[in-house]
Amino acid sequence: MGQKNPGYWSIYENMKSLLITFCLLASHAILPGALANSLKIEFTADDTFSIEVARVEVGDKVEWLPTNDGHNVEFLAGPEKFLAPKKSDIDAHYSLVFTVPGVYIYRCTPHGDSGMLGLVIVGNDFHNLERIKNIKLSHVATSVLQRLIKIAESNKI
Repeated sequence: MGQKNPGYWSIYENMKSLLITFCLLASHAILPGALANSLKIEFTADDTFSIEVARVEVGDKVEWLPTNDGHNVEFLAGPEKFLAPKKSDIDAHYSLVFTVPGVYIYRCTPHGDSGMLGLVIVGNDFHNLERIKNIKLSHVATSVLQRLIKIAESNKI
């Protein structure tokens, strides 16, 4: 009594090592998504977005909430690998998970020319900022974009 079966003990230690390795690998695969954040942006009564310059990390989700009537979300540009999604319907909830670092510009389609724009900075990456600066917009929207870029650049980390 009290003697350990050497074969059993060896199998037990191997299984224990495999289980620990599996758990560590699984946690690295699952945790990034589990730690992703969600940022909520509302359409305001003043024809603006409640957060005009949003900062998120890769894997985070941004949600646009139809808290006022007559607005939507339409992406104008982003990083080179970004495929702009279809614009949202008017007065509809809209969300997007950002998987590519860089600067994104979007607008409300009916009010974009009057300056209802927003920027999303993903991963504090400004590599495509010049492309964003060169987007063709109305005079008013260009002025708003310049203001948003100053805000974004003043908060670079």
